[in-house]
Amino acid sequence: MSILVVDDSIDSQRLIRAFLKSDGHDEVIMAQSATEAYRVLSSKADENNIQLILLDIVMPDVNGIEACRKMKTFATAIDTPIIMVTAKTEKEELEKAFAAGAMDYITKPINKTELLARVRSALRLKREIDGRKAREQELLEVTRQLEAANESLRLQTSRDGLTGVANRRHFDELLAQEWERATRERQPLALLMIDIDDFKRYNDHYGHLQGDDCLRSVASAGVRALKRPCDVLARYGGEEFAAILPLTDVVGATAIGEQIRSAVEALRIPHAKSSCAAVVTISLGAYSVIPTSALVVENLIQCADRALYRAKANGRNQVQVGEDRIASGENSAI
Repeated sequence: MSILVVDDSIDSQRLIRAFLKSDGHDEVIMAQSATEAYRVLSSKADENNIQLILLDIVMPDVNGIEACRKMKTFATAIDTPIIMVTAKTEKEELEKAFAAGAMDYITKPINKTELLARVRSALRLKREIDGRKAREQELLEVTRQLEAANESLRLQTSRDGLTGVANRRHFDELLAQEWERATRERQPLALLMIDIDDFKRYNDHYGHLQGDDCLRSVASAGVRALKRPCDVLARYGGEEFAAILPLTDVVGATAIGEQIRSAVEALRIPHAKSSCAAVVTISLGAYSVIPTSALVVENLIQCADRALYRAKANGRNQVQVGEDRIASGENSAI
């Protein structure tokens, strides 16, 4: 811990150093001008760990008040107490010094008892400031760690452990939120229900470990095919997935469904027991609606699910659009 003494008088420097050393302050740095003090603060602050500055008001190059103001712009001196050393006790001069950032002053000729008392008080203040900042940093770090832990927990509770996409619980929450938003804003909301074709046969033939790999690959292909941040793929259950598509009409939902279907087929995962292709494929049901207060979100799920079953009944590896009219007129499939 160092004390920086800024005074152009060699005699004053020697006297202050002697008084400080008599009180156990051995690390005293001397500067004969404000310019020299600036160099100390900018280039040696970390090395010297300056805890206090004693600054003469009357100096030849830059007066102490201006020097004090400048020192307070240094990042390393913002919280460093500055005691002005002055022969001037006029109220106006002292007000300027305090306005510039000084915390205290001592008068010349310097009295040892007064000097040491004010130095001890300033150093106590600096220790309190440093302790408070350390506690604040600790609190910020604890807060950061807590936020990271909460985010990790949120992801764990919202993600499917096998595939990494949204799980069924998170799907239900997101779909309810998007349904409310679409109802409020009178905007279309689309849903894709997705099923891996003949997945039970795949599992029976290749084993459950390879079946898990297949699920992960299909999920990854589905996520890649969704281009917008608002679109969400979720594992609905078993080999079933679902995609929530806000602000999407039936044409858009069909196009996105076809992109997902093509992406999965392009994986070229062998499926010797498939009834429709030599590789793993998926069937999809698409439905879009502008919700109203007369409808419930289950209507959307049921219509997309029925479209999925029609895709499977018609030979699989295809997208089918829902034909149901879950309400009259404007709330039909769009």
